[in-house]
Amino acid sequence: MTTILALVKSSKALAKLQKQLPAGIKLITAAEASAADLAQVTILLGWGPLGKEILELPESQLQWIQVISAGVDALPLTELKKREILLSNTSGIHAQAIAESVLGMLLAHVRGLQTAISQQAQAHWQTLPHKQLTTLTGKKMLIYGTGHIGQRIAALAQALGMETAGVNRSGHAAAHFTATYSMATAQAAVQQADVIVNVMPLTTTTNQFFNADFFAQLQTQPIFINVGRGASVDTTALLRALQSGQISYAALDVVDPEPLPPTHPLWQQENLLLTPHISGIFDGYMQQVNQIFLPNLHQFLENGKLVQNQVDLTRGY
Repeated sequence: MTTILALVKSSKALAKLQKQLPAGIKLITAAEASAADLAQVTILLGWGPLGKEILELPESQLQWIQVISAGVDALPLTELKKREILLSNTSGIHAQAIAESVLGMLLAHVRGLQTAISQQAQAHWQTLPHKQLTTLTGKKMLIYGTGHIGQRIAALAQALGMETAGVNRSGHAAAHFTATYSMATAQAAVQQADVIVNVMPLTTTTNQFFNADFFAQLQTQPIFINVGRGASVDTTALLRALQSGQISYAALDVVDPEPLPPTHPLWQQENLLLTPHISGIFDGYMQQVNQIFLPNLHQFLENGKLVQNQVDLTRGY
């Protein structure tokens, strides 16, 4: 019998999944799993400390992990590759939610909404100076990461009249970008950008990519938005860039460290919006996960392969 251990919190979603599983599948949760069950787990849905425990079992039967996130940097990819354990993610399901969050962050700043919310809390009515209010039309957005999320951000940005360029590993073309660059050839675009958005996965290449050297090349005091991974940004360098004016404003849904300690100086930055890693969350999330998991499950049961969203364990995405 194939055993699936679901490391997810939604009992409602699991009940729906149970009804859709093929015959001969045992679905258990962390609360239900005995030590004997853990040794028999073939498939993990989700990831957490219990997943690491299963990997360490000498008699582990684990063959496939379906995470419920797009990023997989928290998993021991080298070990999975060594043991030939399949890994799939949920890349693609977050695109609309994250794109709307990015546009919301931008609009909160350029249309004065963040300031108005602060003034409302103090019952303070004050019209903002015209120079503090602008529109996004004609602004240049540079997006690091041109996959599902980057393309959706670009599409919504173009709908508001923005110019969109993208950066990826090779500089290959992608939908909704008028130009694309490799990471090595993007300097001119960086220096012209009004808005820079990071949606890259965390890899050895992207770790601490946005550092003091990156911020030092900026010439337009752009807005910086991070909805990718916190560790892609050198937090100390970002703070200095905000304080020095190299960046005019930043919106961060992910930070390093995360959660951000209450005493961290980023909390005190007025030209900053912090959200608690929520940009990819939306109602009906697990139903979208299952639309990836179930087709993969049927294929896995048939021939041990996956039909979508398999992660390249060498690249890390």
